[in-house]
Amino acid sequence: MRLNVIERRPEGGETGLPVVFLHGLFGRARNLGFLQRQVSRTRRTLALDLRSHGESPHGRLDYPAMVGDVMETLGAYDALPAILIGHSMGGKVAMVMALQHPERVGGLLVGDMAPARTGHGQGVLGEAMLHLHFPPSLDRQEATELLQTIAPRREVRDLILQNLRLGDAPGWEIGLREIVDSMANIENWPYMPEGHVYDGPTLFVRGENSPYVGPEHLAVMGRLFPNYRLETMAGVGHWLHAEDPRRFSELMMTFLAGI
Repeated sequence: MRLNVIERRPEGGETGLPVVFLHGLFGRARNLGFLQRQVSRTRRTLALDLRSHGESPHGRLDYPAMVGDVMETLGAYDALPAILIGHSMGGKVAMVMALQHPERVGGLLVGDMAPARTGHGQGVLGEAMLHLHFPPSLDRQEATELLQTIAPRREVRDLILQNLRLGDAPGWEIGLREIVDSMANIENWPYMPEGHVYDGPTLFVRGENSPYVGPEHLAVMGRLFPNYRLETMAGVGHWLHAEDPRRFSELMMTFLAGI
């Protein structure tokens, strides 16, 4: 499946491998625009809408299929090998791609996600979104108030809001049915045969207040990604790049400078 891409290039000459941004569940490529703009000053960058998200085609989600989408899309853009930066679900896509196609990945940065099964209420949120009742017409303020009933946290509500079609006959622009039906796959971690290891430069960045990367995950992180480092961002949760974009950007740029 060919995915929708937002591509940015530096005005001067490009340096190093292209950098690819992969968003999380209910996100889209433009979520990572601040980070993409920082990197695109010196490197070619591509931010992708994963399947059933943003402006990409819809389809059931599982990590091998999503990796296939990314590989097909980047191949069409002549953007391999690449450095992958993924948050949450996008981090899992990036990790699986690095493990399955290590020769195509020049570096890996994972935002608040471990290579493990992770279920922290996203299935409940997806079902609530699916059963949300829309009025005949909806503006942005009304949509914000409506979404408060299922997403009281502002950062989650803002994320969901961008997936709504406003105006007359409002509704979801994303493949919400496909996403909800695939939630077990999204929260799971695919089976990796023995010997799948990515030994390239790897940075995990976790939020101090997030449950997604814990002490119980360190052993498997070390086994699959033997050259990994772990950074913890103080005072933030799972949406660490949105809660403290400047600190996340600092960590990202330092990591890229070392590749």
